[in-house]
Amino acid sequence: MNFSARRGKQDPLSTMPARRSDARARLRALTNDISALILERGLLPGDPLPTEQELMAELGVGRNSLREAIKVLQALGIIDTRHGFGMFVAQENLNALHDSLAFRGQMSLRHHGHEASELVDVRQALETGLIGLAIRAVTDEHLEALEQCVSQMEQHAAREETFVEQDKAFHRILFEPLGNQLLTNLLGVFWDVYRTIYDAIDSDLEITQPAKTAQDHRDILDAVRAKDVETARQLISEHFHGIRALLASREV
Repeated sequence: MNFSARRGKQDPLSTMPARRSDARARLRALTNDISALILERGLLPGDPLPTEQELMAELGVGRNSLREAIKVLQALGIIDTRHGFGMFVAQENLNALHDSLAFRGQMSLRHHGHEASELVDVRQALETGLIGLAIRAVTDEHLEALEQCVSQMEQHAAREETFVEQDKAFHRILFEPLGNQLLTNLLGVFWDVYRTIYDAIDSDLEITQPAKTAQDHRDILDAVRAKDVETARQLISEHFHGIRALLASREV
């Protein structure tokens, strides 16, 4: 084979990145088409999707391509596949966001904790920014539920025990008066991620300080009950000082 003929041939390895890019673009386009179909048909969480055969015919794609796209939409929390029953629009959840943020937060702890610190910033901004609205909407029932959480915290602290579930419940109930389910879910995600980061840093009782943490929540509840927005906002902001100090020590 002469040299000019060899130069005329395209190196198959050189086309691989382009092929991968094309494949990703096709997959993205297909997932967008399926999402659009859900919206156009007005399907709601829990509603069944067309069958696999129907989707293949309507979208003009093969079985392998469709299944790959379905897997992506499952990971994003858009579609739920139930073996033997079919495909459904997934119920509202933020599992994909939770998993991604938890992974990023833990990974950042291996590299000075910068992203973990940013996640704490977001949670702090949400809670301090919304506490005023929550206080204006709080009811006696919410105050009673918060009191039960704090009382249980204090009982655990007296036994030098941690109280993860009560802590999570306190922050959930604190913002329940706003009646915003998406906000409740989002705050839950940030609480879980925050806790994952905290546990990855240290679980020593001398650092977690159950008694002080219980007292912090008692002080916040007292401010909420008194409808003292500024004090509640300040106390919630100070509530994050401990984990900030731990994260700062890892940045050195």
